[in-house]
Order: sequence, then structure tokens, then C-alpha cells
Amino acid sequence: MINTVIHSFAFSAPSTGEVERPNEVMRNKTLWAEMEKDLHVGPQGLYSYEPLANLPATFTWADYKGTNFLTSIRNQHIPVYCGSCWAMGSTSALADRYNIAQGPDNLPQIMLSVQNVISCGNDKTFCGTCNGGDDAPVYQYAEKYGIPHESCSNYMAVNTKCNNEMPVTDKNKPGCYTCSPGRAGCKAISEYDKLFVSGYGKCSGYSKMKQEIFKNGPISCGIDATDKMEAYTGGIYSEKGATSIDHIISVVGWGVDEKTSDEYWIVRNSWGEPWGEGGFMRIVTSENKGPAGTANNAVEQECAYALVDRFAEK
Repeated sequence: MINTVIHSFAFSAPSTGEVERPNEVMRNKTLWAEMEKDLHVGPQGLYSYEPLANLPATFTWADYKGTNFLTSIRNQHIPVYCGSCWAMGSTSALADRYNIAQGPDNLPQIMLSVQNVISCGNDKTFCGTCNGGDDAPVYQYAEKYGIPHESCSNYMAVNTKCNNEMPVTDKNKPGCYTCSPGRAGCKAISEYDKLFVSGYGKCSGYSKMKQEIFKNGPISCGIDATDKMEAYTGGIYSEKGATSIDHIISVVGWGVDEKTSDEYWIVRNSWGEPWGEGGFMRIVTSENKGPAGTANNAVEQECAYALVDRFAEK
């Protein structure tokens, strides 16, 4: 039995009249404890990392040997607000890793169906809904059932059922479906490829984050998404006192500012391209020696990854 929720999700109105930012992260404590012990890494997950001292000062999968392996920036909040950051951060990291595994000669990049994860993944692994969720059970879902391409079930930012035997409606979205004009309407597709992973694990902390990103690709991490962070428009970000994880993003690399020598993580958010630096953010690392400090909204505390295996029907 999966133990899913340790954070409650609620909107409440403070005295200012504004709506309090919702907590979109609901951790499966049992699964994270198992990941802490490397119980789900699989046969491909028992590998050694490059020593930290050997890693480059700057590294990003957005420009690896001249190729951008990153999937597209997404916006979880359209066409309506949906607390699906946990699905966005994890599926984007998975898509990146598949692109990396395929190599530069097999692009363009794929985009995975977040709606499938919300509609079908939650039925299987209780990973979450538009009311919040957890990135780790998304990897669990990918291992057991696979995640299809975005074109199988386009993002609608709504909670639905996932029943292939029932008609396709606003309340029911099968794992993969298509629609025809006239009386034929919409119907489920029974045979379609999905992205599977061979294992998944935890990679929290400065050193392991760098080593895992460098070896296999972007990772998903929790972060304290404050009002100040939402207003971010660019630069090296740091915020003292922000330590409560309520949002999931992906980390795609790191760098060092040439002028200030501040070391930072390169974070991809799911708030659309207009936010931040083209949908991305540079936030200080815990080992930063530059003037921006080390307060980084708890981004190094809860990070996870999965090892892509195949994109196939089974």
C-alpha cells in the first residue's frame, strides 16, 4: 500500500486579501525512504560517478557539444491553473534523458504526456493530480506502465478518469486517444509507444546532483516557490528563509557567473517561456563562494532521477 500524502493542499486567504500560494508537493514518504536505500535503481543503476573534482566548472544539457537536448518549456497553469509541477518537472527530465540517450543524430526531441500522468498515472501509483503530487511515483509509473508522447493525450490541466472502455469525455481521458469528425467522435487507441525506465533513485545534495546530471541528464528537485521567486525576471537568484518545499522543477546543469564568480544551478520551471530567463532560472548552489550567498530555496534537499530504458509499446 502506497503512503502518499504528508503535505495537505489548501487555499487560504491571508489578511492582505491575496490567495496564499498552494503547496503542490505531497510526498510519498514510503517510496522516498526506499529510494534513500537505492531499492529501485534497477540493474543499470549500480554505477560509479565521475569524481566531483573532475567535473567542469560549467555544464548544461542545453548546450552539450553544440546540441540542445532539452525538451520544450511548458506552462502548467494553462488553459487553467493546475498544480501539476510534480508531473512537469519529472516528465521534462525524462524526455531530456531520452533525447540524450538517442544522441544528436536522432532529434528532434520528444515531449511526454503530462495529462496521461495526471489522468492515468495517479490511478496506478497515486502520483498526484492538479491538486498536487510527487515526482518519485511518476518514475515508478514510467517503470511499470510507461508514459506516452504528448500527442497521445494533450495537456488540458484538469483531473480526469482514465478508462479505455468508457467514452472519451471531459471527465474521462484514456491513456492514448484521437478524435474524428462527425459521428465517429473520439476513441481510445490501444497500441502506442511509451517511455519506460529501468530504475529510479534519489540524488539530493550538491555533489550527487552534479554527478547524476553530468552522467545521465537532468533531474527533478523540490523547491520553495515564493512570491519573490514568481516575480523573478533574471540574474543570479538567492533568497534567505525560503526552506519549505512546495513546488517541483528540473535542474539541467550549473555554471559560474563571469563577473561575480557566483556558482549557480540552471533550473527549468513550468511557468512558461515568459517567466525568468526564457523559462529558466539561475539560483545559487550551496557551495557558492560569490557575493550572492548560498540561500537557494531548498533546491538541493529533495532530488530524484530515473534511468530511461526504451520508447516502445511494451
